[in-house]
Amino acid sequence: MTFKIHTFGCKVNIYESEYIINIMEEHGYKLLNNDESPDIYIINTCTVTNEADKKDRKLIHQVRELNKDSILIVMGCYSQLNQNSIDADIIIGNKYKSKIIDLIEEYKKNKKKINRVEDISNTTFEDMYINRFVNHTRAFVKIQDGCNAFCSYCTIPYARGGLRSKDPDTVIKEVTSLVEVGYKEIILTGIHTGRYGIDKHTNLETLLKELIKIPYIFRIRLSSIEINEITDGIINLIKDSNIIAKHLHIPIQSGSNIILKNMNRKYDKEFFISKVNKIKEIIPDISITTDLIVGFPGEGEDEFLETIDSVHQIGFTKIHTFPYSKRNGTVAASMKNQVDGNIKKCRVRKIIDISDTYEEEYYKSKIGYTYNGIIETRKDGKKVVITSNYIPVIVNTNLENNCVVDVIIERVNNKEVFGKIK
Repeated sequence: MTFKIHTFGCKVNIYESEYIINIMEEHGYKLLNNDESPDIYIINTCTVTNEADKKDRKLIHQVRELNKDSILIVMGCYSQLNQNSIDADIIIGNKYKSKIIDLIEEYKKNKKKINRVEDISNTTFEDMYINRFVNHTRAFVKIQDGCNAFCSYCTIPYARGGLRSKDPDTVIKEVTSLVEVGYKEIILTGIHTGRYGIDKHTNLETLLKELIKIPYIFRIRLSSIEINEITDGIINLIKDSNIIAKHLHIPIQSGSNIILKNMNRKYDKEFFISKVNKIKEIIPDISITTDLIVGFPGEGEDEFLETIDSVHQIGFTKIHTFPYSKRNGTVAASMKNQVDGNIKKCRVRKIIDISDTYEEEYYKSKIGYTYNGIIETRKDGKKVVITSNYIPVIVNTNLENNCVVDVIIERVNNKEVFGKIK
């Protein structure tokens, strides 16, 4: 039987979809990459914003209309929170994705709708293990799931459940096997990666110290980490090791103290700025990117200007900015002083302009520098070298993906970086 899979959302979802591709193919199912209607259509959903929900619903409807004879499977975060409104043959939340083969066989036998969405507030880690990636040059390894932070705007703790971690020996084994089959860069990912190991009497720093010992590993990259979870040990590991990427994605979400408090974030702007300055002082070449929400309830012009001032003090390489999305069931949804949608759009544009300026400046500051990295082919067909500090350098080469090369940065044009392989 044939299947297709569409993935929305974060790197954790990407990892889980790749896992599903692995086990589907191991059981004789064939992945389709053309316009044919498959026997099975899988949608791995996201629910981080209202816009994400809208995309989920739209694709579910389209697939139902255009693939009437296909078995439709909808899984993931949107499924976990909206199971009763989904028109699909098999609905899976965030617990039984690893049981997808059994659920398909059950449906084929009984032809009855299956709903496997259960309470995940206190569940265990669902082990998944990957030894190859169909759609990616770099390999993802999911080391952690769930979140206990309960930021006031966020539904993810309800969709993903509580903190839980993959056993460290299993992580080491999985990373080792990926390196042995040829993957050069490993991206460690999770819902709250910086809290890895608290349920296993270990931590992220200890795990990193073990992973850099793996023979022939070229690079380890952290997908995202909170500012108050970056220990001195992690900073020194990044500084001293050529293996851990000199790039950190640290979500700030707001640069206003009153907004940070109302968001239930666990730091203030002074702590964030001080910690980033310390990181930059110890690792001068590091690239620091972030996530930022604008238009949170109560964010007036003064709070927005305070955020802009904080952003200027920090000097991020790039800012991923989002308008606040009101999510039913969260604390922020019932807050007063909700911000007008047009004001949110205007503020998003202002932050994007600031981000574009900083990104261009960072790239131009690296002209003449030589970095090593792996070759990837972008969707537009261009070959790029991804450097340790996460600069995608466009190169003219016939070398294959996953080759490690040295590249010198020659010029920057409108945030596109061009270089030459040495």
